[in-house]
Amino acid sequence: MEQTYAIQMKHITKRFGKVVANDHVSLDIKRGEILSLLGENGSGKTTLMNMLAGIYFPDEGEILVNGQAVTIASPKDAFDCGIGMIHQHFKLVDVFTAAENIVLGLEGKQKLDLKAAAARINEICDKYGFVIDPNKKVYNMSVSEKQTVEIVKVLYRGADILILDEPTAVLTPQETDRLFDVMRNMKADGKAMVIITHKLNEVMEVSDRVAVLRKGQYIGDVATADTNPQKLTDMMVGHAVTLNIDRPLVENRHLRLEVKDLTVLSADGVKALDHVSFEAFGGEILGIAGIAGSGQKELLEAIAGLRPTQPGSHVIYHPPAPDEPIAGTHAPVDRAGEELLGKTARQIHSIGVSMAFVPEDRLGMGLVGSMGMVDNMMLKTYRSGAGPLLNRKPPRELAEKVKTELDVLTPSLNTPVRRLSGGNVQKVLVGREIAQEPSVLMTAYAVRGLDINTSYTIYNLLTAEKLKGVAVVYVGEDLDVLLELCDRILVLCGGQVSGVVDARTTTKEEVGLLMTKFRKEGAAV
Repeated sequence: MEQTYAIQMKHITKRFGKVVANDHVSLDIKRGEILSLLGENGSGKTTLMNMLAGIYFPDEGEILVNGQAVTIASPKDAFDCGIGMIHQHFKLVDVFTAAENIVLGLEGKQKLDLKAAAARINEICDKYGFVIDPNKKVYNMSVSEKQTVEIVKVLYRGADILILDEPTAVLTPQETDRLFDVMRNMKADGKAMVIITHKLNEVMEVSDRVAVLRKGQYIGDVATADTNPQKLTDMMVGHAVTLNIDRPLVENRHLRLEVKDLTVLSADGVKALDHVSFEAFGGEILGIAGIAGSGQKELLEAIAGLRPTQPGSHVIYHPPAPDEPIAGTHAPVDRAGEELLGKTARQIHSIGVSMAFVPEDRLGMGLVGSMGMVDNMMLKTYRSGAGPLLNRKPPRELAEKVKTELDVLTPSLNTPVRRLSGGNVQKVLVGREIAQEPSVLMTAYAVRGLDINTSYTIYNLLTAEKLKGVAVVYVGEDLDVLLELCDRILVLCGGQVSGVVDARTTTKEEVGLLMTKFRKEGAAV
């Protein structure tokens, strides 16, 4: 069947002040195909798609839909052209049902006839293979169900050109497979789809063609069947990049953290963590896997002294032994083990426990967005001053070191970090925490939203810390990375430990089943 163009973007340029986000980009999207859009952070992928979705308006260039020049100045204009975008962060009303969310904002009688809407929703689901209850409240839905509602919402409005931004970021492998099956069904129906993702294995699995942006410019496109992850990465970065995650085995591991019966309540009194117990060793990377909301965030914050715990919970820190590689860099604590619960983050630091924490919220909890690199480094060092006046020399030297070693792109060390790209913000945060020479390093989604090149920089940093004898706790959402980077993986499901597996011998399927509390016959727990 001959493919026709659903979208033709010609010489699209978009500027934000002096920054050129898209520089005369020309991109074609064909009917009946799945196009992957790749590029490093800041390459202009989302900006380009936001112009199709009516969120931004191009400064130059033109957009053709089905061969006709159109003006897309709002999301309504995009829907009128049959274009719908499913954003990474869902835009749903929690207290509404699926059907109510899907018809929300529509004009005329159709928004009031929920019975007819439910029938139409079921018709769409049957056609493409979705599974959704139109009458189910959003707050009772899993992440996968919420995403389904978002996709059905744009299909209900008549979209035949779909843009999916990081659609698998928080899905289990089984949910990802189901999504890809649905996408193939929509492709067979003649829909045109664009998927923005950093997961190259998914690009190879589901897409027909790949287009690459680099620094706001269109580099080219290639048929997926004619390429591989290495070639795609080289196109994105502009030079050869090694895609192997090195996982050396540290033979002599020492117990560093002992977590016993850790129970944490959420703000509404529900157990976010329910009697969680595990051990973390110096010289290993312990991965934490689980679907979104399984207690990963609460786990790290409780260990770091940032969240209250319930009676009977214990987090015991075991200091480095004299013969360990990192011994001598920390003040002594009780050799039998130091109870950390009940102590604030400052008290934990004051007794000589060197713990670094890279939180999920980079600019809310990790860094102060209005400050530059130097001032953000000073947040960790100002208490070490001998007098009442702050010495800015050490934090400036640290900022220079992080900027040089991690290749942080910033106009100056005093540029507010909120003006940096997500990848550069993450480099600043990770670099600052590692510079503290910790014996425990905890990271929450350290590479979320980062391009492949920056991600591998972070992986190498974590491995280097492991080789120093540091206990690294890595909360991640990409199971392929967890299986390649970590030594062991602890799986959380509904705030409980559903299993601890050897990352070298387990499979994605086994971990995915543990994430949903289903187990294969004889699966280790």
